[in-house]
Amino acid sequence: MARWRDGHGMLTVHRPGGEVCVPVELAVSYRARTRGLLGRDAVEGALLLSPAASVHTFGMRMAIDVAYLDRSLRVLAVRTMVPGRLGLPRLRSRHVLEAGAGVMAGWGLVAGVSVSVG
Repeated sequence: MARWRDGHGMLTVHRPGGEVCVPVELAVSYRARTRGLLGRDAVEGALLLSPAASVHTFGMRMAIDVAYLDRSLRVLAVRTMVPGRLGLPRLRSRHVLEAGAGVMAGWGLVAGVSVSVG
């Protein structure tokens, strides 16, 4: 897997019914991961935090979907979090994908599905 930098790319969800491509913002530096979605009213596409094993929604203005990914970018779990919550760390999680509440189901993003970033 290539080393990522802060910026933008494309997330491909490899689901059984076909692939779905979604714009993704990469947050790999400490500063970008710390800022995350704080202070935003919406997110276009998704935000990938790496490395990350857990997230919180303190100070957020919106509910979000959170997908925990392992080293090979396979989805371990997907949760919806409302503002003001602390997500429990996932043991094998290496990356966390965040998006607006409810959109990951539309992408077919469920446990066991793999994704790629390009």
